[in-house]
Amino acid sequence: MLGIVSEIDFEKEIIASQVPTLVAFFATWCAPCKMIAPILSDLAGEFGDKVKIVKIDVDEARNTAKAYGVRGVPNLVFFKDGEVVDRVTGVLPKAELAAKITNWI
Repeated sequence: MLGIVSEIDFEKEIIASQVPTLVAFFATWCAPCKMIAPILSDLAGEFGDKVKIVKIDVDEARNTAKAYGVRGVPNLVFFKDGEVVDRVTGVLPKAELAAKITNWI
């Protein structure tokens, strides 16, 4: 399931996570973010417990977005062991994003 993480829970849900995590920085007004949302939901279901996929609203989590250099949305940042291991800005086809996730985990 694709969940939304608040700025308050970022440390606990992403940095301290034992599971590799894909964070989709998004905005409610962003059309490409709306395009990628169903892809992320599908991938969350397909990968199950192997990877956590969450969204964080840049308008409500400005400090976190700034800390991770998010300048455009959607911005997908992959964390493993609390560290950023890759990032993608924009919308990727499902197969390409799935291949990236497979390489990360």
